[in-house]
Amino acid sequence: MVSQKAVIFLISLAAACAQADPGFQPVTPRVSQKQSPAAILATMKKVADWQIAQPLVHPADDWTYGACYAGLTALSAIADDPKYHNALLEMGSRQQWKPGLRTYHADDHCVAQTYLDLYLQHRDPAMLEPIRQEFDLILAHSKTNSLRFVTDASAERWTWCDALFMGPPTWVRLYNATGDNRYLQYMDQEWRATWESLYDRTEHLFFRDSRYFTQREANGKKIFWSRGNGWVLAGLARMLQNFPPDFSGRGFYEQQFKDMAARIASLQQNDGLWRSSLLDPESYPSRETSGCGFHTFALAWGVNRGLLDAASYEPVIRKAWKGLVNCVTPDGKLEHVQPIGADPKTFDPAHSDVFGVGAFLLAGSEVYRLALAGAPAPRILRIHASTHG
Repeated sequence: MVSQKAVIFLISLAAACAQADPGFQPVTPRVSQKQSPAAILATMKKVADWQIAQPLVHPADDWTYGACYAGLTALSAIADDPKYHNALLEMGSRQQWKPGLRTYHADDHCVAQTYLDLYLQHRDPAMLEPIRQEFDLILAHSKTNSLRFVTDASAERWTWCDALFMGPPTWVRLYNATGDNRYLQYMDQEWRATWESLYDRTEHLFFRDSRYFTQREANGKKIFWSRGNGWVLAGLARMLQNFPPDFSGRGFYEQQFKDMAARIASLQQNDGLWRSSLLDPESYPSRETSGCGFHTFALAWGVNRGLLDAASYEPVIRKAWKGLVNCVTPDGKLEHVQPIGADPKTFDPAHSDVFGVGAFLLAGSEVYRLALAGAPAPRILRIHASTHG
């Protein structure tokens, strides 16, 4: 458990180190860095519109697009244009509201988060039934294999940390859609098993999977992948926002969220971003936006919901959003997205991918709300009619 004083100290230490770094080179902004609600929303729409205009690069029901749809869902909730919501409805209809083909694989459940978010708005049974049928099958024939990441069957349970974004929030949403407590119980049981397996209680970070327990970075430190931990922290936020108020396990998840948030905030680099290796940024000095997007989303969500101290975390969040925006081209392409993988890597700085866009839009939606909360209230001018002629 990380105390509030420790949180403030770690964040302040990170900021001081950033300011003292003589190698820091500022980035010339390519789009507006203003953090007014209007500017944030405009940048989100620019990035979303660029992505929507691109041809499919993965199957439409893939986890990559599942993360992108999650971001578009967040944008549609604040946008002044129904086209994002309508695009999601059209996507779900084309997919017949079906998850991916692999029954037990969490990656193939991610897309159903959007289906269920839409179901909770429209209450169309067609949006609900395919994923309910699949999850009922899983409950009837649940797996008990090892959480070691060693064979293809390993993916039948949540044996890699990315799965904690893909699967658990879907189970919680299905509980909300049906009221069937079995879905919540299954999620809780399996999350706790993965937490016991992959969570490092000293570092307050998750190993990507069991293959990394004994591996080390060039500086001798443990390998903790930024995007992998971003998946977890964002997954925690996306579960917490959907837990029922009386869920007995809420405190367990809130404490995980707070501990991870403090650790992640302390590892922010001087340009506002996080490097692909959290504990060895010197070996991977390039900017990386997908992990940063998920970290920024989760931290801002935590402040907006009162779980994280605003005074401690707002500077981290605003600096992170500035860093993310600096990676957007004038036409809306989000760059510096590490390609699909499982650990820190070097890559082409111009690379983009849909899951990075999803992370960016999720982050923007919460930074937008943070900006709204800090915006001055509109002044109301009252004009009184004169009683004189």
